[in-house]
Amino acid sequence: MDKLEHTLSKSILTFLKSDFDLSVDHFEFQLTRKDFEGDLTLVLFPLLKQTRTSPQVLGEKLGAYLIEHSDVVENFNVVSGFLNLSIFDAYYLAFLKQMLSEDEYGHKKANSDAPTLMVEYSSPNTNKPLHLGHVRNNLLGYSVAEILKANGNNVIKTQIINDRGIHICKSMLAWQHYGSGETPDSSNLKGDQLVGKYYVLFETKYRTQIAKMVSDGTAQAVAEKQAPLLLEAQQMLVKWEANDPEVRALWEKMNGWVYKGFDATYKKLGIDFDSYYYESNTYLLGKTIINEGLSKGIFFTKEDGSIWIDLTEDGLDEKLLLRSDGTAVYMTQDIGTAQQRVEDHPEIKGMVYTVGNEQDYHFKVLFLVLKKLGYSWSDSLHHLSYGMVDLPSGKMKSREGTVVDADDLVDQMKNTAAEIASKHGKLGGLSEEDREAIVHKDRIRCIKVLYFKSRSKKENFV
Repeated sequence: MDKLEHTLSKSILTFLKSDFDLSVDHFEFQLTRKDFEGDLTLVLFPLLKQTRTSPQVLGEKLGAYLIEHSDVVENFNVVSGFLNLSIFDAYYLAFLKQMLSEDEYGHKKANSDAPTLMVEYSSPNTNKPLHLGHVRNNLLGYSVAEILKANGNNVIKTQIINDRGIHICKSMLAWQHYGSGETPDSSNLKGDQLVGKYYVLFETKYRTQIAKMVSDGTAQAVAEKQAPLLLEAQQMLVKWEANDPEVRALWEKMNGWVYKGFDATYKKLGIDFDSYYYESNTYLLGKTIINEGLSKGIFFTKEDGSIWIDLTEDGLDEKLLLRSDGTAVYMTQDIGTAQQRVEDHPEIKGMVYTVGNEQDYHFKVLFLVLKKLGYSWSDSLHHLSYGMVDLPSGKMKSREGTVVDADDLVDQMKNTAAEIASKHGKLGGLSEEDREAIVHKDRIRCIKVLYFKSRSKKENFV
């Protein structure tokens, strides 16, 4: 569009110089409104005082001049103070051919002075496989990273893997009680799918225990907090944070299964990462930072020993940072992860968190907490918020098994893409390898169109 505006500006300047002996530094262009004919609109109002003409007269004269002397304008119309220009199809075709002839058309090469930006996406939990929502997150985050890179920035693509916490212990405990030694190989399941099966099983057994307690006379709210499986999972988390060797060994084994499953899904989606951060590493730094903030009076302790921050004067509320038993929450690890990334990459000029809009409040709190801690780089943090993906029946819930598996979605789109391509004769005469490559690209394009046709929140990162 900039090239088209530049071409038209030269012709308009020639016209103004010839007819009005007038030189203008800048013209205001905008896309033509959908209810009018045209592609590009020149705003005439800034020129009226200098040319001492009416909008209609100036528009008619200038439009006629562009048709006669420009090889890009096919037609025009004047509406009030707007000159709507219709551009020849040949111009767009030539433009597209030029784009196709250059592998990296429009890309800017990063140099030593280019800013370095970190883009976080995916960031899964290791108690379940990637699902429909993760697909949108990964493709959106990866696309933003590649666009920023194409605009001349140095980009670090990263994720934080949520590999610890009560939800992880739930999968571990269910496998320990009911798994009978089952493995990905023995079950013929991807590792992430196998672990996810036991996360759902935990919820089923937990709800059964609650129902039994309620039937025996225990109040629902009490049963939900005192069910034996939940208490056991909470105790397992305490043991994990205390480096219990048996718990840690089980954790490492099951997480190893999950990572292999994730890698297979990422390969299908055609995305990659430059670095990885793990909550199991960064939560300790977060706890250290929180204790330092407590000593400085930024945070406070409640009667049960839990640590909080009061953000009511900032229009928010009180936020938990460490539980009463000393275990960490998501905010703990996010604080530690942010600091660790800056320590690892002091050249970073901005960090983008690709996370659904249900976490808008979380990131408002996170950025504000980091600012109150005195980190100057907190102003360079951005939350790329987008609409969550729901099913017709409502929000997906992994613990209840009501999710659409990412692998199933990608595989289904592969079959659909292959059927469409074959129907239109696009695969005839190609080798099996070439057919597979085309179908893979087509299925990813289809999924991107599906997800990106609805806009996410607009953001400026630099």
